[in-house]
Amino acid sequence: MTDMTHAMLKGSNIPLDATAVRAVIRWAPGPDGHDVDASALLLGTDGRVRSDEDFIFYNQPRHPSGLVRRLPKKVVTGGRTDTVEVDLARLDPSVDQVVLAASTDHDVPFQSVRDLQILLYDAAAAGGGEAQPLAVFEVKPETGEETAIICGELYRRGDTWKFRAVGQGYPTGLIGLATAFGISVDETEPQPEPEATPQPAPVPPQPQAPPAYGYPQTVSPASAYGYPQSATTQAAYGYPQPAATAAFAPDPNFRLPPMGPQFLPR
Repeated sequence: MTDMTHAMLKGSNIPLDATAVRAVIRWAPGPDGHDVDASALLLGTDGRVRSDEDFIFYNQPRHPSGLVRRLPKKVVTGGRTDTVEVDLARLDPSVDQVVLAASTDHDVPFQSVRDLQILLYDAAAAGGGEAQPLAVFEVKPETGEETAIICGELYRRGDTWKFRAVGQGYPTGLIGLATAFGISVDETEPQPEPEATPQPAPVPPQPQAPPAYGYPQTVSPASAYGYPQSATTQAAYGYPQPAATAAFAPDPNFRLPPMGPQFLPR
């Protein structure tokens, strides 16, 4: 690091002569290899985005103007980087500030990320990635529970731009940071489909009423060809019935007289 590089303290600022800059977020992944994403928000004089298009992040890596864009991540010696490039000289005058932030993958607390830095480069400087940075800020999470941190900001002062080291954290992740500056975030979860109304179980057939006093009922035989059937007397309250009288049998010793019965005249 040479005299050209400013080692920034939290809250300090420097003027910028560069007309375009690259803000490089650098970190050393922890044992679990947690990733970090760089993002930028373009703010008006009221400190809020002018529209949702002013939010540059992994799902919207380029501003419609093309003047703010994310560059591909890189693996470097001892860490990784994610970069945002800003063309300061050509930004619309309504843009008063550019917030430069970092957020963790899957909302992992920054206490699991080591050696977080923001390095600011002159995008037009010779040497590209080998050039010395204009400024370096060692970002230290205040609680370790932060899942998004504003590392620095670019802001207008009259006709010039300045860079400030910020280091303000948010425990609510990238969504919390974005909504704080006016981004509309749709967090509506899909509604579950209504459950089918269970059909009532079929009613089993009702058993026939048991016979009175528990005695079996007599089934009347069907009429034969419509002729009336002789009535059968049912048992009364279960008492035994008299046996049926046996059919009359003729006396085997009975003999008719040889001439039959005689009718004598009077």
